[in-house]
Amino acid sequence: MSVGAEPIGSVFETTDAPQELGMAADRRDRGWLAVVVALALAALMPLGAVIWLAFEPAGDVWSHLVATVLPNAVVTTIWLLLGVGLVTGVIGVGCAWLVTAYRFPGRALFDWALLLPLAVPTYIAAFAAVELADYTGPAQTLLRAVFGFTSRRDYWFPDVRTLGGAIAVLSLVLYPYVYLSARASFLMQSAGVLEVARTLGAKPLRVFLRVALPLARPAIVVGMSLAMMECLNDIGAVQYLGVQTLTVAIYDTWLNRSSLAGAAQISVAMLAVVFLIVTIERLARRRQRFHATTTRMSVVHARPLGPIAAVFATLACALPFLAGFVLPVLVLGRAASYRLDTLSDPALIDAGIKSFGLAVVAGLVTVAGGAAIAYALRLSRARWLRPVAAVAGIGYAVPGTVLALGILIPLAGLDGIIARAARDYLGLSTGLLLAGSGVGLVYAYLVRFLAVSFGNVETGFSKLSPHLDMAARTLGRTATGTLRDVLAPLLKPAILTAGLIVFVEVMKELPATILLRPFNFETLATTVFAAASREQFEDGAIAALLIVAVGLVPVIVLARTSAARGFGAATRGPDGGDRSGL
Repeated sequence: MSVGAEPIGSVFETTDAPQELGMAADRRDRGWLAVVVALALAALMPLGAVIWLAFEPAGDVWSHLVATVLPNAVVTTIWLLLGVGLVTGVIGVGCAWLVTAYRFPGRALFDWALLLPLAVPTYIAAFAAVELADYTGPAQTLLRAVFGFTSRRDYWFPDVRTLGGAIAVLSLVLYPYVYLSARASFLMQSAGVLEVARTLGAKPLRVFLRVALPLARPAIVVGMSLAMMECLNDIGAVQYLGVQTLTVAIYDTWLNRSSLAGAAQISVAMLAVVFLIVTIERLARRRQRFHATTTRMSVVHARPLGPIAAVFATLACALPFLAGFVLPVLVLGRAASYRLDTLSDPALIDAGIKSFGLAVVAGLVTVAGGAAIAYALRLSRARWLRPVAAVAGIGYAVPGTVLALGILIPLAGLDGIIARAARDYLGLSTGLLLAGSGVGLVYAYLVRFLAVSFGNVETGFSKLSPHLDMAARTLGRTATGTLRDVLAPLLKPAILTAGLIVFVEVMKELPATILLRPFNFETLATTVFAAASREQFEDGAIAALLIVAVGLVPVIVLARTSAARGFGAATRGPDGGDRSGL
């Protein structure tokens, strides 16, 4: 989950930067271009390793996978992606249109509260859903108490551990991707267009379906694509809910069947699914460009709803917020109340320290890489540079399990080279210096979240006039000196935002962490996963609450920014009064 950036737009649909200096790069400046190339190679290496390993013979394992595992995993994955895409689209677009176009009780609250499910990782939402809906959970316990049922055979209750349950759970925490992009698109639409449709006699529903929705389709497709790729990356939720996706098949083949080649071959199939999602996203937005014919655009005005419609609008916005954020937090709080003694548990404290340390290191490295790419693009007009920068950010679209597999292979090879050299020339036994340490984890986080960092820092650069660079260079500053002394101080908000987002993403990340972590190395995420796998969810409840609490920080920042730029601007005039009309 990434907040504050648009990885698909910035990585797969690269456009010319709004401000480029066009200055000839001297030899010292070329070092920045070399960094971009190095980061692109670092992003390509895991993918190349996976493809190379996929051509290795997998023996009987592959034939077994093709016959029994892969067909079901492919079909299940496709249905899961389609289901999540459809449900997140309906919830996200519906709520976005309601809070943009209408006035009803709670609208100001829902405008930002609908973003809060972004703070709940998918695997924690799944654990909480099972805890809530299980036979011994509060939902069924209350049902039996109210109606006097004595056994499970006396009533019907939906099973969360099914494909439908997985679609519902994942959709309730991923719909904010669609809500955020659709809300921004609706706010940017001119009210004049909608007024013309209403003047011609179109009813509100027809105006939405025939005018507002087509205009917002590119943004909606981006949001749905992001939700689907986050769904494809998930391993904790789908495995716990008993849904055998391609991600689970890779994990099972790698760890339980001890077949790296078989896992690599499944990974190639998953990469094909990723490519299909990205292709659909690009095709759906092709030629979808809408421009205003005037520089004076009126913002969409919120219309008051009648009493009955207002009640339904409030319920429609309240249900996703309650189910996607409030209920999981309440379940976590209830479970944590039984394990308050674990607050002083050395294992929990150690996991928190390791999570914090990894997140800080990965944040610094990733932000430095993103800033280097953004600054190189600012320095040079070279046509080859932006496609190479796009390659460097491609890791965001690659599931964590595939990245972990692709990173383990080259690191293990380097460890072998180092071990042989140390033994032959120094008589030392080095062991696993790279693959058996946190290096592999930091590498995975760098590749996975580089696009997030780059997107935020590049946005910051776009707001700085190129005349600042020119003046500094005229006064004798080098490119590095200009960045350090002039631009970096002005970029602090963008850099801090990028660092915060990457920090939180690393704290929550599970697929790559659980596969690449050193022996006996636990983070908060793996602690929660291990407790849930043992069916002892209460043991990991406090760690889960800590992850959610950390995840709330960037979501609140995003919500405040969205409210300041969108809701307030759309509903208040220059005098601060509420606008009405339309």
